[in-house]
Amino acid sequence: MHRDLPLLDTRRAVRRVLRGLERNGEGEPPLALVALSGGADSLALAAALAYEAPRAGIRAGAVIVDHGLQEGSAAVAAQAADRAIELGLAPVLVRRVFVPTPGGEPGAGPGASGGGPENAAREARYAALATAATELGVSWMLTAHTRSDQAEQVLLGLARGSGTRSVAGIPEERPLTANCTLLRPFLAREPEITRETTVAACALQQLRPWQDPHNSDPAYTRVRVRDRVLPVLEAELGPGVAAALARTADLAAEDAAALDELACAALERLRISADPVTLDIDGLAALPSALRNRVIRRAARADFGAQLGRAHTATVAALVTDWRGQGPAFVPGLTVTREAGALVFRAQRGSPRTAL
Repeated sequence: MHRDLPLLDTRRAVRRVLRGLERNGEGEPPLALVALSGGADSLALAAALAYEAPRAGIRAGAVIVDHGLQEGSAAVAAQAADRAIELGLAPVLVRRVFVPTPGGEPGAGPGASGGGPENAAREARYAALATAATELGVSWMLTAHTRSDQAEQVLLGLARGSGTRSVAGIPEERPLTANCTLLRPFLAREPEITRETTVAACALQQLRPWQDPHNSDPAYTRVRVRDRVLPVLEAELGPGVAAALARTADLAAEDAAALDELACAALERLRISADPVTLDIDGLAALPSALRNRVIRRAARADFGAQLGRAHTATVAALVTDWRGQGPAFVPGLTVTREAGALVFRAQRGSPRTAL
Protein backbone atom coordinates (compact mmCIF):
# COMPACT_ATOMS: atom_id res chain seq x y z
CA MET A 1 0.00 0.00 0.00
CA HIS A 2 1.22 3.48 -0.87
CA ARG A 3 2.30 5.25 2.31
CA ASP A 4 0.28 8.37 1.51
CA LEU A 5 -2.88 6.51 0.43
CA PRO A 6 -5.02 7.52 3.45
CA LEU A 7 -4.23 11.20 2.83
CA LEU A 8 -4.84 10.89 -0.90
CA ASP A 9 -8.13 9.06 -0.30
CA THR A 10 -9.51 11.75 2.01
CA ARG A 11 -8.67 14.37 -0.61
CA ARG A 12 -10.15 12.26 -3.39
CA ALA A 13 -13.40 11.84 -1.43
CA VAL A 14 -13.74 15.60 -0.99
CA ARG A 15 -12.71 16.30 -4.60
CA ARG A 16 -15.43 13.97 -5.88
CA VAL A 17 -18.10 15.83 -3.89
CA LEU A 18 -16.88 19.30 -4.81
CA ARG A 19 -16.83 18.46 -8.50
CA GLY A 20 -20.50 17.54 -8.36
CA LEU A 21 -21.64 20.84 -6.86
CA GLU A 22 -23.66 23.31 -8.89
CA ARG A 23 -22.50 26.89 -8.55
CA ASN A 24 -23.19 30.23 -10.13
CA GLY A 25 -20.17 31.51 -12.05
CA GLU A 26 -20.94 35.12 -11.23
CA GLY A 27 -19.71 37.08 -8.22
CA GLU A 28 -17.80 35.77 -5.23
CA PRO A 29 -17.12 32.00 -5.10
CA PRO A 30 -19.65 30.09 -2.97
CA LEU A 31 -18.82 29.16 0.60
CA ALA A 32 -18.63 25.70 2.13
CA LEU A 33 -18.13 25.06 5.84
CA VAL A 34 -16.79 21.99 7.57
CA ALA A 35 -18.21 21.03 10.96
CA LEU A 36 -15.03 20.63 12.99
CA SER A 37 -14.77 19.03 16.42
CA GLY A 38 -11.00 18.58 16.42
CA GLY A 39 -11.25 14.78 16.35
CA ALA A 40 -9.47 12.71 13.71
CA ASP A 41 -12.45 12.38 11.38
CA SER A 42 -13.36 16.06 11.21
CA LEU A 43 -9.74 17.21 11.25
CA ALA A 44 -8.91 14.99 8.27
CA LEU A 45 -11.99 16.35 6.47
CA ALA A 46 -11.05 19.95 7.27
CA ALA A 47 -7.55 19.42 5.92
CA ALA A 48 -8.86 17.78 2.75
CA LEU A 49 -11.39 20.58 2.21
CA ALA A 50 -8.72 23.25 2.75
CA TYR A 51 -6.58 21.56 0.09
CA GLU A 52 -9.29 20.86 -2.49
CA ALA A 53 -11.62 23.87 -2.20
CA PRO A 54 -9.34 26.46 -3.85
CA ARG A 55 -8.75 24.05 -6.72
CA ALA A 56 -12.52 23.75 -7.18
CA GLY A 57 -13.16 27.49 -7.05
CA ILE A 58 -14.88 27.34 -3.67
CA ARG A 59 -14.22 29.24 -0.43
CA ALA A 60 -13.90 27.02 2.62
CA GLY A 61 -14.41 27.78 6.30
CA ALA A 62 -15.20 25.94 9.50
CA VAL A 63 -17.70 26.00 12.32
CA ILE A 64 -16.88 24.50 15.73
CA VAL A 65 -19.73 23.64 18.07
CA ASP A 66 -18.92 23.65 21.78
CA HIS A 67 -21.52 21.49 23.52
CA GLY A 68 -20.35 22.50 26.98
CA LEU A 69 -20.69 18.91 28.20
CA GLN A 70 -17.15 18.53 29.50
CA GLU A 71 -14.82 20.57 31.64
CA GLY A 72 -12.49 22.52 29.40
CA SER A 73 -14.74 22.28 26.36
CA ALA A 74 -14.18 25.96 25.52
CA ALA A 75 -10.42 25.37 25.34
CA VAL A 76 -10.97 22.34 23.08
CA ALA A 77 -13.15 24.43 20.78
CA ALA A 78 -10.55 27.22 20.69
CA GLN A 79 -7.84 24.71 19.81
CA ALA A 80 -9.96 23.32 16.97
CA ALA A 81 -10.48 26.87 15.70
CA ASP A 82 -6.70 27.42 15.76
CA ARG A 83 -6.18 24.24 13.70
CA ALA A 84 -8.76 25.45 11.17
CA ILE A 85 -7.02 28.82 10.82
CA GLU A 86 -3.64 27.11 10.42
CA LEU A 87 -5.11 25.02 7.60
CA GLY A 88 -6.15 28.23 5.84
CA LEU A 89 -9.90 27.96 6.41
CA ALA A 90 -11.89 31.19 6.69
CA PRO A 91 -14.22 32.18 8.18
CA VAL A 92 -13.88 30.13 11.35
CA LEU A 93 -16.79 30.27 13.80
CA VAL A 94 -17.09 28.88 17.32
CA ARG A 95 -20.63 28.39 18.63
CA ARG A 96 -21.55 27.42 22.19
CA VAL A 97 -24.81 25.49 22.57
CA PHE A 98 -26.93 24.36 25.50
CA VAL A 99 -27.57 20.63 25.74
CA PRO A 100 -30.34 19.60 28.18
CA THR A 101 -29.25 17.04 30.77
CA PRO A 102 -31.04 15.27 33.66
CA GLY A 103 -30.21 18.00 36.15
CA GLY A 104 -31.16 20.75 33.74
CA GLU A 105 -27.51 21.81 33.43
CA PRO A 106 -25.00 21.10 30.68
CA GLY A 107 -22.28 18.64 31.53
CA ALA A 108 -24.36 16.39 33.78
CA GLY A 109 -23.27 13.37 31.75
CA PRO A 110 -25.08 10.48 30.12
CA GLY A 111 -28.75 9.95 30.59
CA ALA A 112 -30.29 13.15 29.30
CA SER A 113 -33.97 13.02 28.67
CA GLY A 114 -35.67 13.21 25.29
CA GLY A 115 -33.74 10.37 23.59
CA GLY A 116 -30.58 10.50 25.67
CA PRO A 117 -27.53 12.75 25.67
CA GLU A 118 -26.40 11.66 22.21
CA ASN A 119 -29.67 12.79 20.61
CA ALA A 120 -29.80 15.99 22.64
CA ALA A 121 -26.25 16.92 21.65
CA ARG A 122 -26.92 16.03 18.01
CA GLU A 123 -30.04 18.19 17.86
CA ALA A 124 -28.25 21.14 19.44
CA ARG A 125 -25.27 20.71 17.10
CA TYR A 126 -27.31 20.60 13.90
CA ALA A 127 -29.39 23.56 15.02
CA ALA A 128 -26.17 25.53 15.50
CA LEU A 129 -24.86 24.43 12.10
CA ALA A 130 -28.12 25.46 10.44
CA THR A 131 -28.02 28.88 12.13
CA ALA A 132 -24.41 29.44 11.04
CA ALA A 133 -25.25 28.40 7.48
CA THR A 134 -28.13 30.86 7.34
CA GLU A 135 -26.14 33.74 8.80
CA LEU A 136 -23.26 33.31 6.36
CA GLY A 137 -25.28 32.33 3.31
CA VAL A 138 -23.48 28.99 3.15
CA SER A 139 -24.28 26.72 0.22
CA TRP A 140 -22.80 23.51 1.65
CA MET A 141 -21.98 22.15 5.11
CA LEU A 142 -19.64 19.14 5.31
CA THR A 143 -19.57 16.64 8.19
CA ALA A 144 -17.05 13.86 8.72
CA HIS A 145 -19.12 10.70 9.16
CA THR A 146 -17.13 7.70 7.89
CA ARG A 147 -17.89 4.16 6.77
CA SER A 148 -17.11 3.10 10.36
CA ASP A 149 -19.93 5.34 11.60
CA GLN A 150 -22.18 3.87 8.93
CA ALA A 151 -21.54 0.30 10.12
CA GLU A 152 -22.41 1.30 13.69
CA GLN A 153 -25.57 3.05 12.50
CA VAL A 154 -26.75 -0.07 10.67
CA LEU A 155 -26.36 -2.16 13.81
CA LEU A 156 -28.28 0.41 15.82
CA GLY A 157 -31.03 0.42 13.18
CA LEU A 158 -31.26 -3.37 13.22
CA ALA A 159 -31.48 -3.36 17.02
CA ARG A 160 -34.41 -0.92 16.88
CA GLY A 161 -36.22 -2.91 14.21
CA SER A 162 -36.88 0.33 12.37
CA GLY A 163 -37.10 -0.91 8.79
CA THR A 164 -35.31 -0.23 5.52
CA ARG A 165 -34.93 3.52 5.93
CA SER A 166 -33.24 3.11 9.31
CA VAL A 167 -30.97 0.30 8.09
CA ALA A 168 -30.02 2.57 5.17
CA GLY A 169 -28.07 4.46 7.79
CA ILE A 170 -26.69 7.97 7.46
CA PRO A 171 -27.47 9.63 4.12
CA GLU A 172 -24.58 11.01 2.07
CA GLU A 173 -26.45 14.28 1.71
CA ARG A 174 -29.62 15.97 2.92
CA PRO A 175 -31.00 19.50 3.25
CA LEU A 176 -29.68 21.39 6.27
CA THR A 177 -31.61 24.59 5.54
CA ALA A 178 -33.65 25.83 2.60
CA ASN A 179 -30.45 27.07 0.94
CA CYS A 180 -27.75 24.79 2.38
CA THR A 181 -27.07 21.12 1.70
CA LEU A 182 -25.39 18.86 4.25
CA LEU A 183 -22.69 16.75 2.58
CA ARG A 184 -20.81 13.73 3.97
CA PRO A 185 -17.93 12.96 1.60
CA PHE A 186 -16.47 10.15 3.73
CA LEU A 187 -19.63 8.00 3.46
CA ALA A 188 -19.16 7.18 -0.22
CA ARG A 189 -18.38 3.61 -1.22
CA GLU A 190 -15.26 4.68 -3.09
CA PRO A 191 -12.78 5.55 -1.78
CA GLU A 192 -13.60 3.72 1.44
CA ILE A 193 -12.89 6.08 4.33
CA THR A 194 -12.88 4.46 7.76
CA ARG A 195 -11.87 5.74 11.16
CA GLU A 196 -8.45 4.16 10.59
CA THR A 197 -8.13 6.13 7.34
CA THR A 198 -8.72 9.49 9.02
CA VAL A 199 -6.31 8.74 11.87
CA ALA A 200 -3.62 7.83 9.36
CA ALA A 201 -4.36 10.91 7.22
CA CYS A 202 -3.92 13.16 10.27
CA ALA A 203 -0.64 11.46 11.18
CA LEU A 204 0.70 11.94 7.65
CA GLN A 205 -0.01 15.68 7.93
CA GLN A 206 1.34 15.91 11.49
CA LEU A 207 -2.08 16.95 12.73
CA ARG A 208 -2.79 16.00 16.34
CA PRO A 209 -6.49 15.18 16.78
CA TRP A 210 -8.36 15.74 20.01
CA GLN A 211 -9.31 12.53 21.81
CA ASP A 212 -12.91 12.98 22.98
CA PRO A 213 -13.35 11.09 26.29
CA HIS A 214 -17.00 10.52 25.40
CA ASN A 215 -15.79 8.29 22.57
CA SER A 216 -14.57 5.75 25.13
CA ASP A 217 -17.41 6.11 27.64
CA PRO A 218 -19.48 2.88 27.69
CA ALA A 219 -22.47 4.83 29.01
CA TYR A 220 -23.09 5.78 25.37
CA THR A 221 -24.80 3.22 23.15
CA ARG A 222 -22.65 3.95 20.11
CA VAL A 223 -19.47 3.45 22.13
CA ARG A 224 -20.67 0.02 23.25
CA VAL A 225 -21.45 -0.90 19.65
CA ARG A 226 -17.99 0.25 18.55
CA ASP A 227 -15.90 -1.17 21.37
CA ARG A 228 -17.85 -4.31 22.32
CA VAL A 229 -20.36 -5.45 19.72
CA LEU A 230 -18.39 -5.00 16.50
CA PRO A 231 -15.20 -6.63 17.84
CA VAL A 232 -17.22 -9.69 18.89
CA LEU A 233 -18.82 -9.91 15.44
CA GLU A 234 -15.43 -9.60 13.79
CA ALA A 235 -13.98 -12.29 16.07
CA GLU A 236 -16.85 -14.75 15.58
CA LEU A 237 -17.76 -14.09 11.93
CA GLY A 238 -14.40 -13.08 10.54
CA PRO A 239 -12.90 -9.78 9.39
CA GLY A 240 -14.84 -7.42 7.17
CA VAL A 241 -18.07 -7.26 9.15
CA ALA A 242 -17.97 -3.46 9.46
CA ALA A 243 -17.39 -3.06 5.73
CA ALA A 244 -20.24 -5.48 5.00
CA LEU A 245 -22.58 -3.53 7.26
CA ALA A 246 -21.71 -0.31 5.45
CA ARG A 247 -22.45 -2.03 2.11
CA THR A 248 -25.78 -3.11 3.56
CA ALA A 249 -26.57 0.55 4.16
CA ASP A 250 -25.74 1.31 0.53
CA LEU A 251 -28.16 -1.34 -0.72
CA ALA A 252 -30.89 -0.40 1.74
CA ALA A 253 -30.57 3.27 0.79
CA GLU A 254 -31.07 2.40 -2.89
CA ASP A 255 -34.17 0.33 -2.09
CA ALA A 256 -35.61 2.93 0.26
CA ALA A 257 -35.11 5.71 -2.29
CA ALA A 258 -36.89 3.68 -4.98
CA LEU A 259 -39.81 2.83 -2.69
CA ASP A 260 -40.11 6.44 -1.54
CA GLU A 261 -40.29 7.60 -5.16
CA LEU A 262 -42.98 5.04 -5.97
CA ALA A 263 -44.91 6.02 -2.83
CA CYS A 264 -44.78 9.69 -3.76
CA ALA A 265 -46.22 8.94 -7.22
CA ALA A 266 -48.88 6.65 -5.73
CA LEU A 267 -49.95 9.31 -3.23
CA GLU A 268 -50.55 11.84 -5.97
CA ARG A 269 -52.37 9.27 -8.11
CA LEU A 270 -54.68 8.17 -5.30
CA ARG A 271 -55.42 11.62 -3.91
CA ILE A 272 -59.11 12.49 -4.37
CA SER A 273 -59.07 15.82 -2.58
CA ALA A 274 -56.73 17.97 -0.54
CA ASP A 275 -59.24 19.42 1.95
CA PRO A 276 -59.80 17.16 3.70
CA VAL A 277 -56.96 14.91 2.53
CA THR A 278 -58.80 12.01 0.91
CA LEU A 279 -57.28 8.91 -0.72
CA ASP A 280 -58.92 6.21 -2.84
CA ILE A 281 -59.46 3.03 -0.79
CA ASP A 282 -59.41 0.57 -3.71
CA GLY A 283 -56.18 2.02 -5.02
CA LEU A 284 -54.56 1.76 -1.59
CA ALA A 285 -55.75 -1.81 -1.18
CA ALA A 286 -54.17 -2.80 -4.49
CA LEU A 287 -50.71 -1.58 -3.42
CA PRO A 288 -48.10 -3.89 -1.85
CA SER A 289 -47.97 -3.28 1.89
CA ALA A 290 -44.52 -1.67 1.69
CA LEU A 291 -45.90 0.98 -0.66
CA ARG A 292 -49.26 1.36 1.08
CA ASN A 293 -47.62 2.02 4.42
CA ARG A 294 -45.28 4.55 2.86
CA VAL A 295 -48.20 6.35 1.20
CA ILE A 296 -49.97 6.60 4.56
CA ARG A 297 -46.87 7.90 6.33
CA ARG A 298 -46.12 10.35 3.53
CA ALA A 299 -49.68 11.74 3.57
CA ALA A 300 -49.48 12.20 7.34
CA ARG A 301 -46.09 13.90 7.18
CA ALA A 302 -46.55 16.03 4.05
CA ASP A 303 -50.02 17.37 4.83
CA PHE A 304 -50.02 17.46 8.62
CA GLY A 305 -46.39 17.25 9.76
CA ALA A 306 -47.27 14.06 11.67
CA GLN A 307 -44.67 11.32 12.13
CA LEU A 308 -46.29 7.89 12.25
CA GLY A 309 -44.50 4.87 13.66
CA ARG A 310 -45.06 1.27 12.66
CA ALA A 311 -47.98 0.64 15.05
CA HIS A 312 -49.78 3.85 14.10
CA THR A 313 -49.35 3.15 10.40
CA ALA A 314 -50.74 -0.37 10.86
CA THR A 315 -53.80 1.04 12.64
CA VAL A 316 -54.55 3.31 9.70
CA ALA A 317 -53.79 0.59 7.14
CA ALA A 318 -56.31 -1.70 8.85
CA LEU A 319 -59.05 0.67 7.68
CA VAL A 320 -58.02 -0.33 4.16
CA THR A 321 -57.07 -4.00 4.41
CA ASP A 322 -58.99 -5.24 7.46
CA TRP A 323 -62.24 -3.28 7.30
CA ARG A 324 -64.87 -4.59 9.74
CA GLY A 325 -66.87 -1.42 10.23
CA GLN A 326 -64.50 -0.06 12.88
CA GLY A 327 -64.49 3.57 13.84
CA PRO A 328 -61.79 6.18 13.24
CA ALA A 329 -58.11 5.59 13.83
CA PHE A 330 -56.63 8.10 16.26
CA VAL A 331 -52.90 8.54 15.69
CA PRO A 332 -50.56 11.38 16.72
CA GLY A 333 -51.94 14.61 15.28
CA LEU A 334 -54.51 12.89 13.08
CA THR A 335 -57.92 11.33 12.93
CA VAL A 336 -58.31 8.94 9.98
CA THR A 337 -61.68 7.53 8.93
CA ARG A 338 -63.07 5.37 6.16
CA GLU A 339 -65.87 7.16 4.40
CA ALA A 340 -67.69 6.12 1.20
CA GLY A 341 -64.79 4.23 -0.33
CA ALA A 342 -62.15 6.74 0.71
CA LEU A 343 -59.58 7.17 3.46
CA VAL A 344 -59.98 10.62 5.01
CA PHE A 345 -57.25 12.36 7.06
CA ARG A 346 -58.15 15.24 9.40
CA ALA A 347 -56.01 17.15 11.86
CA GLN A 348 -56.66 16.11 15.43
CA ARG A 349 -56.76 18.89 18.01
CA GLY A 350 -57.35 18.25 21.66
CA SER A 351 -58.84 14.98 22.93
CA PRO A 352 -59.51 12.25 20.34
CA ARG A 353 -63.01 11.94 21.75
CA THR A 354 -63.82 15.44 20.52
CA ALA A 355 -61.86 15.26 17.27
CA LEU A 356 -64.84 14.37 15.08
